[in-house]
Amino acid sequence: MLSCPIPAGGSTAGPACCRLAATHQPSRRTCRYPTDLTDAQWAELDPLLPDPACLAGHGGRWEKHCRRLIVDAILYVVDNGIKWRALPVDFPPWPTVYKRFAAWEKAGATQRLLDALRDRVRLADGRAAAPSAAIIDSQSVRAAPTVATSTRGYDAGKKVQGRKRHIAVDTLGLLIAVLVTPASTSDRIAARSLLRRLRSAAGRRVRLVWADGGYTGTLLDWARKTLALTVEIVKRPDLPHFTVLPRRWVVERTLAWITNHRRCARDYERLRHHHEAMVRWSMIRITVRRLTRPQ
Repeated sequence: MLSCPIPAGGSTAGPACCRLAATHQPSRRTCRYPTDLTDAQWAELDPLLPDPACLAGHGGRWEKHCRRLIVDAILYVVDNGIKWRALPVDFPPWPTVYKRFAAWEKAGATQRLLDALRDRVRLADGRAAAPSAAIIDSQSVRAAPTVATSTRGYDAGKKVQGRKRHIAVDTLGLLIAVLVTPASTSDRIAARSLLRRLRSAAGRRVRLVWADGGYTGTLLDWARKTLALTVEIVKRPDLPHFTVLPRRWVVERTLAWITNHRRCARDYERLRHHHEAMVRWSMIRITVRRLTRPQ
């Protein structure tokens, strides 16, 4: 059962539900889906979520639904690829879940949440919290009819009509930054914005970035002069058989992790930054599970 019971003779939720349990209506929902957070996972996420505006004296109403239910509903959508309107009835109403999803993304909360979890995983692995190297790559995904033609394009190399997501990961494969563009956007052009996001999210400690042959050209000099980053190209060897490429296999594995979430297997989002949010939430789920798994 979800740790949010109704106390005997009381009207407020139990203290194990979330930090704001005393301010929202109680819940009797039972954990029944594979995407539902465990108590250990929720203990990592709960303190990292932003406080409502009314708590800081900026007006507004108290949140009606438990935040754990909201996060469980978002992860259910991300992993199962359903429509927002198709949320099971044991979750809060879908407009409430969607509005909270959009508000957290607009406030930058999902990126901060991902950064904090990534730092904790790195520290638990015996590494420094801030990475010193990263790997970048891109992946073109087909777009659903809900995606506007102004934000989609055609990737002639991959023969994909849709969008392209560009990601930067650390040497453990944990997401640092993501950028979504039309599929027709060149990797060299999109990499400039991606590297700026990488610098903003990971700080000045990152000095080295590995990439494939699609990032050659003026990008190397620009990254060195503008961002003090060394972009090293990992070339594919001229071999007649498959071989694992040094460093590049890490980011390719991360792209596979993301694609395993059905909402990310295809682009259904009307807004590009909402697809970026779906990618972040998929990696939040992966990162928090890795952080709380038994040693």
